Amino acid sequence: MKKRINKSAIVLIALHVLLLFYSLSGIFSKNAAYQPFLSVPFVLLYGGMLAVLFIYAIGWQQIIKRLPLTVAFANKAITVVWGMVWGVLFFGEQINIQMIIGAALVIAGIVWYSIEDGKLTTNNQAQSNKATSAIDDNQDTLNTATDSQGDR
Repeated sequence: MKKRINKSAIVLIALHVLLLFYSLSGIFSKNAAYQPFLSVPFVLLYGGMLAVLFIYAIGWQQIIKRLPLTVAFANKAITVVWGMVWGVLFFGEQINIQMIIGAALVIAGIVWYSIEDGKLTTNNQAQSNKATSAIDDNQDTLNTATDSQGDR
């Protein structure tokens, strides 16, 4: 038996892959800043940053077609964490306990927001289903009444 994959989980994973990709623009821009203005390395790094942002913009449009904007923006905060990772890996920056606590709070906030949004979405869908059912019941009653009048 195949498991049905939750489509919103796939979209959220795609969003986080896209945000990881977006965070790479910071690596390109910081490296470009170290180069002489308009030198070949500067232009290549700056071009790399623009390419990342261009691809990100297209991907972002696809994501917000499939997710509420509030959810997409709440998840954007994860780029702070990726910025810390890239800072350590590529630029030898130091991380302190306050930064780790801050990153943990960002992640906790994203998770908390996503859980609450899932509950809200589920409640809204249930209310929508009830409303649709009530409309269908009313339509059935109206059809029955109309049919009864036509039988006279």
